[in-house]
Amino acid sequence: MSHSTSINSLKSSKLHTKILYPGTFDPITNGHVDLVTRATKLFDEVVIAVASGHHKKPLFNFEERVALVETVFADLPQVSVIGFEGLLVDFMREKNATAVLRGLRAMSDFEYEFQLANMNRELDENFEAVFLTPSQNYSFISSTMIREIAKLGGDVNKFVPSCVSQAFVEKLNIN
Repeated sequence: MSHSTSINSLKSSKLHTKILYPGTFDPITNGHVDLVTRATKLFDEVVIAVASGHHKKPLFNFEERVALVETVFADLPQVSVIGFEGLLVDFMREKNATAVLRGLRAMSDFEYEFQLANMNRELDENFEAVFLTPSQNYSFISSTMIREIAKLGGDVNKFVPSCVSQAFVEKLNIN
């Protein structure tokens, strides 16, 4: 067997990798976009799982959040967006995902995400979490902070995609 034939057979037998990126995305930020872009380099498919947010009171309703995320990633065919509620381990199994993507901005994120990953692994021994850190430019951005800045009339343009800035204008009647 020639060298090129063995490489081609390896490629064709390669396992299709799919990562789920769950969150409320209220709203999606440039930090989220950075993580998804990084994940597309590591996985064949990235599924952004927009959570209903039942335990939170989101500013943007479920349909608005899904639509904003879909708009942001419309040009990336390997990225899809789906809504979900319920246990993440069940959803991961249902979607045949390889792993779950979580972003880490600070040590406090690590502690929470570490606990969450271990709990999910207790619920399903096949659960795997992949942790990525955002670019330094985005390491301080959180959806909570962005919502607060927008509600107080601050400029969020450099922290969120343009469609999100426009959605804030419409939602909060900012002139």
